[in-house]
Amino acid sequence: MRKSVIKLENVWKIYKMGNVEVNALQGLNLEVKESEFVAIMGPSGSGKSTAVNMIGCLDVPSKGKILLDNHDISKLSESELAQIRGRKIGFIFQQFNLIPTLTALENVMLPMIFQGVNEEERVERATQLLELVELGDRVHHKPTELSGGQQQRVAIARALANKPEVIIADEPTGNLDSKTGTIVLDFLKKLHAKEHKTIIMVTHDANLSRVAERIEFLKDGAIVKSLNNSR
Repeated sequence: MRKSVIKLENVWKIYKMGNVEVNALQGLNLEVKESEFVAIMGPSGSGKSTAVNMIGCLDVPSKGKILLDNHDISKLSESELAQIRGRKIGFIFQQFNLIPTLTALENVMLPMIFQGVNEEERVERATQLLELVELGDRVHHKPTELSGGQQQRVAIARALANKPEVIIADEPTGNLDSKTGTIVLDFLKKLHAKEHKTIIMVTHDANLSRVAERIEFLKDGAIVKSLNNSR
């Protein structure tokens, strides 16, 4: 039986806007197990971004529990959450979020600096990861010298820098054309099938969600339906 990696129990996130309270999440329950590929779908305003923040330890809930490897992290400080994120979770964002003044190699090396990895190992691992995403000939190129698809592959390499167990992909193909998006999606499938990574992908695209083992449908800040994809 696969162990539970991330579990959200009755998670609420309430934002105060003046005198008005906005319930971005309303009793969200979600469990993701080791080596699963889960897609989270929902319309705009359904709470997907807030859910990602909770799952990825980027924020803490107003109410409820978040269990990471069965440890409650919902009361941790920002610095404690940052350490957990750095070790455990790799992020792939729609906007790539690469630092424009750094080369592809330096962008991939960056997360390792914060985990205290020595320079020789950083260079070696970043080079290997860029070769993995078929960018071995672009290591010294800056983001402006790369296509959108190449930038997203750099972002995937960076997400893998600290050997995380969990990859969170937030609309990973949202800024790419369909052909390039397919290439990026193939990398995610490969990471799941061959590296046995746990992958949580947020998307509004039903075609993308079909690559996942399980689809969770989010509406008004809660899961309203779950669908297991047959293999």
